[in-house]
Amino acid sequence: MKNQNLYKELQALERRGESGALCTVVRTRGAVPRRPGAKMLVYPDGRIIGTVGGGQMESLVVESALDVLRSGESQLVHYTLLDPKSGDPGVCGGTVDIFVDPVSPDPILLVVGGGHVGAELVHLGHWLGFHVVLSDDRSDFCTPQAVPGADEYIPGDASTLINTFIFHSETYVVLVTRSVDQDLALLPGILECPHAYIGVIGSQRRWKTTCEGLEALGVSTDKLSDIHSPVGLELNAETPREIALSIMAELIMLRRGGSGRTMSTRD
Repeated sequence: MKNQNLYKELQALERRGESGALCTVVRTRGAVPRRPGAKMLVYPDGRIIGTVGGGQMESLVVESALDVLRSGESQLVHYTLLDPKSGDPGVCGGTVDIFVDPVSPDPILLVVGGGHVGAELVHLGHWLGFHVVLSDDRSDFCTPQAVPGADEYIPGDASTLINTFIFHSETYVVLVTRSVDQDLALLPGILECPHAYIGVIGSQRRWKTTCEGLEALGVSTDKLSDIHSPVGLELNAETPREIALSIMAELIMLRRGGSGRTMSTRD
């Protein structure tokens, strides 16, 4: 496969919200099957597009690519193609360095509810580099004029959102709706979609009522434990902007594996 076609597949991978690992030959010495610039895309299930040389070496590169997909960290792997009896993956006589880089979908912040807190979440999420999507069943609250800064606007009810929006593993969902009834309409469907995070605004009492409603709809306890509510870190926030900050702080803490502790008390 020509690299041009592989680049098209990378773009398609991003559109589908899927992951992969891009393997590129970056340095060679001596006799080798492929030259610098040769590329191969490895999918999480081990499928490949393109080639970096074939044979045992390519099988080892696929293994490295799967490790990279699990860790999320790039690797530079080195192979000596001399003597298979000594464990070398080939007999070409040269050496190959291959850079293996994870390809992940861009993080998406899906804000459901275009009220005061939702508008601040759109603003802050955009500033933090997320692809921001706003949805609201009130069409007047889901426009660039009402809430500037979103990359996409999806006006409509719960079924419209579920059927229109493409969820993937890097989708961060925050429900800042105006009622428990809306949360009950949205959450069962969202829980069945790929996601990285689901947060729901409201008090402890509101969340208890929501849980009871979800359980009555057949949502399991395991599914409910996947939801963060009341959403956000405890900042004693008051204004919509402060509340949005506490929500994004929790989201980033979980995304980056932080503890939420103050830096001055960190070990």
